[in-house]
This record gives sequence, structure tokens and C-alpha cells, in this order.
Amino acid sequence: MANHKSAEKRARQNEIKRIRNKAVRTKVKNMVKTVRLSAENNSENIGAELDMAKSVIDKAAKKGVIHPRTAARKISRLSKQVNTVSAG
Repeated sequence: MANHKSAEKRARQNEIKRIRNKAVRTKVKNMVKTVRLSAENNSENIGAELDMAKSVIDKAAKKGVIHPRTAARKISRLSKQVNTVSAG
């Protein structure tokens, strides 16, 4: 455990950020899962779900929860999967 006042504050801040980041990361995973399931089932509103997923992923990258390149890769792969389903 921290011994100095500043170290104790830093530990509290880190815990708050860890919880917030965990929530954002979970939200990203759930959105990706929703889009993938919709793509498999040829859902009608897959375009809207893809847009929502892009938004959530971009916000996570902007907050620094995930790396910007990771966000770009996730969006690219989701888009590719949706376009394959839409075309076929």
C-alpha cells in the first residue's frame, strides 16, 4: 500500500480509472458481439448497429481505453464483415 499522501491519492485515482476503463472495454466487446451476431443472422438493422459500434469504439479510443490502431482495426473488420453479408 502507498506510504505518502500523494501516492495514496494516485492509488485512488488509478482504481477509479480502472473501473471506468473496464466498463468502456466491456461495452466495446458487447457492441462488437452484437454486430457479429446480426451479420450471421442477416439482421435488418445491421447498418444502424454498425454505426453505434463505430461510435462506441471511437469514443473508447478517444478516451485512451484502447489504442487508436486497435480501434481502427476493429472498425475495419466489422465493416468488412457487414459488407460481405450485405453484398452476398
